[in-house]
Amino acid sequence: MSIYALKPRFQAFLRPLTQGLYAAGVTANQVTLAACFVSVAIGIALTIHSSPALFLLIPVWMFVRMAFNAIDGMLAREFGQKSKLGAYLNELTDVISDACLYLPFAFVPHFPALWVGIFTVLAVIVEMTGVIGLMVGASRRYDGPFGKSDRAFVIGALALALGLGLPAQPWQAWVFPCMALLCAVTIVKRVRQGLQEAAAL
Repeated sequence: MSIYALKPRFQAFLRPLTQGLYAAGVTANQVTLAACFVSVAIGIALTIHSSPALFLLIPVWMFVRMAFNAIDGMLAREFGQKSKLGAYLNELTDVISDACLYLPFAFVPHFPALWVGIFTVLAVIVEMTGVIGLMVGASRRYDGPFGKSDRAFVIGALALALGLGLPAQPWQAWVFPCMALLCAVTIVKRVRQGLQEAAAL
């Protein structure tokens, strides 16, 4: 089970806004690029000014970014804006945005920088594994247990704790190793599910 399973309800909630954006001439690619630009800007700001209070930007932006991602998908599918460039932008900007929002944690003392880096790399591989499903004749795989939405939830919670100034706990040193392990499990699951789907076709 993954938070991704809630996406259809989230999209239904955002559909009126999406229709309004389409009427205003906003394109799916513009929404995709805007989400990436904000993510990169937040990542840079947190790296330059590692003030704990600034980490409050992450949980707020994670939620707004999920809305951006849902909107650009609906604009592409439901309003005839699908394009090959859009497919590239959708996948590339997602991993760039994720990396920019994860890496600032490497500068927080109680999170081991090495494991933040390992988690970030594995998160990219998770998404790459999902895309490779298309290359073997399967669908784009979104299997959990630790897809993009699940990672966003945990990272947002960690950033909220930092932003609120909650005291560091010894167990926090294990958060990124555990998330890296969940990413590894997700990679294996996406490969297996992709191969099973391709074999059944």
